Amino acid sequence: MRQKLNIVTLGVKDLKRSLRFYEDGLGWKPSSASNENIAFFQMGGVVISLYPREKLAEDGKTNSGGNGFSGITLAYNAKGEAEVDEVLKTVEDLGATIVKKGEKVFWGGYSGYFADFDEHLWEVAWNPFFEFDESDNLVLP
Repeated sequence: MRQKLNIVTLGVKDLKRSLRFYEDGLGWKPSSASNENIAFFQMGGVVISLYPREKLAEDGKTNSGGNGFSGITLAYNAKGEAEVDEVLKTVEDLGATIVKKGEKVFWGGYSGYFADFDEHLWEVAWNPFFEFDESDNLVLP
């Protein structure tokens, strides 16, 4: 298997509401591959998709109930502490729950967390040890 991640699909309770949050609120542009049943957002080499939670569980032949922390977080890497705070303020204004306000962290950076309407946990972090390339992709040492 190649060391590659292509798509992260978020199971959502209300696709229209989630679309308003990600598209209208955050300004993300959906791909033309999106339709009334699923949305795709190109994220610089990885795609985030939104799909109804019940249908996603059915496709994976599992229970959609889920409860509590799933053991997975998504991350947005900012270019500074101020951007972390700006993003957290924006998502809070859109109705997301701030789980952890931006703060200096043990590994030398600055981060906070929010949960979207379906409790998907997003970290917003500035890591002084990571850089971005000319296409704004994260470059690891």
